[in-house]
Amino acid sequence: MFKVSAGLVPAIALSGSPAYAAGAPTLTATGTAPSQLAALDTVMKTYIKERNIPCAQLAAVKNGKLVLARGYRYSSDTTVPAVQPTSLFRIASLSKNITAAAVLRLAQDGKVSLGAKVAELLGLPTTTDPRLKDVTLWRLMQHTGGWDRDISGDYLMADRTIAAKLGMSLPIGKSDIVAYAGGRPLDFAPGARMAYSNYGYLLLGLVIEKVSGQSYESYVKQKLLAPAGVTRMRLGRGLRSQAAAGEVPYYSQYTSKTVLDDSGTIVPAPYGGFNMGNHDANGGWLASSVDLVRWARIFDAAGPVLNATSITRAFAKPEIGVSADGSWYGCGWYVRQVTGHLNTWHSGSLPGTYSYLARLQKGFTYAAVFDQREESGTLDYDVLSSRMNTAWNGVATWPTGDLFPKYL
Repeated sequence: MFKVSAGLVPAIALSGSPAYAAGAPTLTATGTAPSQLAALDTVMKTYIKERNIPCAQLAAVKNGKLVLARGYRYSSDTTVPAVQPTSLFRIASLSKNITAAAVLRLAQDGKVSLGAKVAELLGLPTTTDPRLKDVTLWRLMQHTGGWDRDISGDYLMADRTIAAKLGMSLPIGKSDIVAYAGGRPLDFAPGARMAYSNYGYLLLGLVIEKVSGQSYESYVKQKLLAPAGVTRMRLGRGLRSQAAAGEVPYYSQYTSKTVLDDSGTIVPAPYGGFNMGNHDANGGWLASSVDLVRWARIFDAAGPVLNATSITRAFAKPEIGVSADGSWYGCGWYVRQVTGHLNTWHSGSLPGTYSYLARLQKGFTYAAVFDQREESGTLDYDVLSSRMNTAWNGVATWPTGDLFPKYL
């Protein structure tokens, strides 16, 4: 299903997107795709061409070894850079399992209890809705805290509404979002049901800073990413002029008035249509697909980042049980029990971004990232997972080498 954030409108001219540039686009690929894994490579190439996606990546792991690392460029626009396996992409909500892992690590180190009340930890007023006293860290991580974006909207995308309500200028900050949310009732009683909430993960990021005494980014890099051997990941910035070295450009058919100031300037949706700085804990990280599959290994077995207890907690069933298809939301991951294994996965979506990360049975993990997402009139992006499942299940023999040392 395509998603259009509030305030976004179709761009009048699309010539700035390589998907619409004059001339026939050509597809070039970098990195390594062994012949045994040609089917995975073909899935990506077909998917990219069907959707006119300028920049993409795929990385795959089998039994802890990196067996495929690929960057893809599909464009007739010569300004679009070649995509390397180490190029950086916004990963949107794949950031959530990173944030949840940080909370689990704080609990593992005895710094906080997962049953701790967020209102007490952050000093949030509970006068508007006393039920806020029942929101715990567990409930925030599992999206059972009481906020439902389908009812009251996504507070992380309500910059203009919040600024008007609080009588302030743009841009707003996370403290302003919290102040606005604090004046509104919860959408349901905490623990009563699951409703996906970016705001809940914003609160988790603030808890990480309060308990650790460090910035969110600093704590994650020091306690999680460095021990996992992940060196490139960092928080993204909102403007194209602020892009990190090696970061791809982002594309959308939509524009909007910037939320980064009060100028009313019309900007491309990925560059000022939302405030990237407020999305750190719920969707703000940059990573390559290689970084993502390297990071995902921390959930395979106890190690320097998470112990066995923390890993079990990451995939624990929430108090409201499982959905009709047998899956549930753990801590930053969707989870489903299959024979002998817990499959875990998540997708991410922001204007200019689609990402997917899956840890599956038989020791197979993969990450795919793209620099545009499904929008009105475009093909379904969610078919990626089913196509990839068909491809990897058909692999007869797997490469035995490990590409991880090549991409430190």
